[in-house]
Amino acid sequence: MSRDLSKRPTIDGASISATPKIDQQTLAEMMPEVYEELRRLAASYLRKERTEHTLQRTALVHEAYSRLAGQHEGAEWRDRTHFFAIFARIMRETLTNYAVARQHS
Repeated sequence: MSRDLSKRPTIDGASISATPKIDQQTLAEMMPEVYEELRRLAASYLRKERTEHTLQRTALVHEAYSRLAGQHEGAEWRDRTHFFAIFARIMRETLTNYAVARQHS
């Protein structure tokens, strides 16, 4: 069964309240709308990392997406700012996990 894309969830203040739960399908439908902004956010975090970091901004966004879709099923967001805050936290956790793994290798 396909969803009506005219009622596609977005993360603007008006329609977010109708679908505040994060599920894989909702997240996948929203990604084209937010992808470039998430890449800019990832780039800002990576600028603070060592220059030879193995993650690129696209990979960091994809890693955060995977974690959000897989581990945070049913999480809720209040608005656009909260959605980006959740994604930002997951990106920072991902970078921290990479740093810890690098220290232990």
